[in-house]
Amino acid sequence: MRTAARRRTMDGTAQHATFRNGMQVGRVSQCDNLVGVVDTRQAVEWRTNRQCPKLRPPRRNSVEAQVDILKRRQLEHQMSGRKTILATLAGLTTLLTHEMASTAEVDLVRDLQTRAIESGKADWGHWGSHTGKYSSWINHSNRLIPIYSFGMGMESVSGENSSYRSVEKLKQLFGKVPTGTINPEADYFDQTDVYSLQKAAAASGKKRIILFVFDGMDWQTTWAAATYNAGAVKYRSGRGTGLNFQDYDSTETDFGFFVTTPHNDGTKIDVNSQTVTNPGGNKPGGYSPRIGGEFPWSEPLDPLYPIGMGREFPHAYTDSASSATSLCSGIKTYNASINIDHLGRQVEPLPRQLQREGFAIGVVTSVPISHATPACAYANNVHRSDYQDITRDILGLKSISHPDQPLPGVDVLLGAGWGEDRLKDSAQGANFNPAGKEENRYIADADLSAVRATKDRPWTTVLRESGMSGSATLKASAHQAATQGTRLFGYFGVKKGHLPFQTADGRFNTTVSTGASLANVTVPVAAEQYSTADIAENPTLSDMASAALTVLSARSDRFWLLVEAGDVDWANHSNNLDNSIGAVLSGDAAFKTVTDWVEANGGWSDTVVLVTADHGHYLVLDKPEALVPAEQ
Repeated sequence: MRTAARRRTMDGTAQHATFRNGMQVGRVSQCDNLVGVVDTRQAVEWRTNRQCPKLRPPRRNSVEAQVDILKRRQLEHQMSGRKTILATLAGLTTLLTHEMASTAEVDLVRDLQTRAIESGKADWGHWGSHTGKYSSWINHSNRLIPIYSFGMGMESVSGENSSYRSVEKLKQLFGKVPTGTINPEADYFDQTDVYSLQKAAAASGKKRIILFVFDGMDWQTTWAAATYNAGAVKYRSGRGTGLNFQDYDSTETDFGFFVTTPHNDGTKIDVNSQTVTNPGGNKPGGYSPRIGGEFPWSEPLDPLYPIGMGREFPHAYTDSASSATSLCSGIKTYNASINIDHLGRQVEPLPRQLQREGFAIGVVTSVPISHATPACAYANNVHRSDYQDITRDILGLKSISHPDQPLPGVDVLLGAGWGEDRLKDSAQGANFNPAGKEENRYIADADLSAVRATKDRPWTTVLRESGMSGSATLKASAHQAATQGTRLFGYFGVKKGHLPFQTADGRFNTTVSTGASLANVTVPVAAEQYSTADIAENPTLSDMASAALTVLSARSDRFWLLVEAGDVDWANHSNNLDNSIGAVLSGDAAFKTVTDWVEANGGWSDTVVLVTADHGHYLVLDKPEALVPAEQ
């Protein structure tokens, strides 16, 4: 499969070359530190740039200087635990934006994205199978997905052990052998094998198992982010280099890729009775390497195949629920399932199995706390959109899936969804909002009160609060939970239910995206706008990962942790490359936070980290050189 040869360069930088079957597929090197960002603005606008893109801060003017002074004072007060007022800062936001417009340096990726949306095309790339149109597809694809392992290899599931070489194994996965799917030469494996790898890690005595899911990040998305971050096109196939999770080599590491197709698409359910009404759906899963390609970077023979419209084999592509069920429970199932098999039966995800053995369980996400990926780490539900009931499972409250005996609940839940209120939500069934008043879409008012009042296995709760630093309050709450022996629930976000979207340059200066009209035609969508308070009052994904590690390690010497960079998927659905690269870099910074923690807390002897995605999208980079900043 793969070996790694390490060496030291003249300047002491660690490098290694990756080999597969005797051929070098990539050289990686340790990234040097971020330079040039030293003032307090780092905590507000530049704070997520811990993954070391070599950025230059915007030119400074008198207005910025005044705002910096105010921000510095604000953060100093917040760190001492005292509330401050953000109204003055918010009032200066418009003026600051106007002043910076004429003085800021070029924002490369933002400009590329803006021009592509405005003109409808770009010579450097596009989304979808239509080569002459910038945006022609805003959903998932059937591409092979990369995975990077740390602390263990993946030989047990790849190459000659691949399920796709075995008729019997394919029958176990799909109930039959999907057309065009058997491949005697397959080096890739299946998404369900990620479950097997985690289970094998626990069986071998590993005490700390951490699963990173960059939702929607296929090889092409990674390539775009790595190219921009490295400032050069350093690879065109293989593992690659330019990001922390590509370059980290302080422990055993491996690289592979897998199939994500579901059991089927088109399954119908009844959320109130929690039943599947047409087992098997109407479109089967499968993967043809001849048409889709043998590698994640392969160009498909039929450009419509990755989106389930192939002329020869119209195999279904997965959604985030089916794929996360595969990652956490090891089965193929229907799209929209949360740990329910294709016949409608509940399955138990690995974290709940490990919890019975004494593992503490943590779930961290940059998107709503009960979206598909965090949901599959713990809950059961026939449909991914039954958000409040899924949250009940995760928190250990009675739910529609467990009405009599609730699940124990996780030890740490950190994510977004704050401020997203609804009066109605038909997808959540008859038990949504029985009082007939607006309430949070992801956690009912009564459930939040129940969490705060829990005496058995109590919680420390921290929510976004006006005038308070999200990073500081989360850190303080994690310390309190670790000291007092409680669980930790943190709830943050902005309008639409996610953390603020970091852009490629490390700020949050978003630009126009793509959406779909009623006729399923792509249309421009205005950029999200964030106030100074939106940025300051929310933690980063790195902050959340750090807080989770603090609490989990205090609760048990064994733990399982999910860290989801869910905003990659939201960006790719919007065909927004600026947000997409920013989301990858934000998740990459969280990865560095985790590896730094591992090195400072006992090392790698009992730790496994897996970094992957649940599915791909359809970004095509024709000229990756366009993402390389010009020399100044």
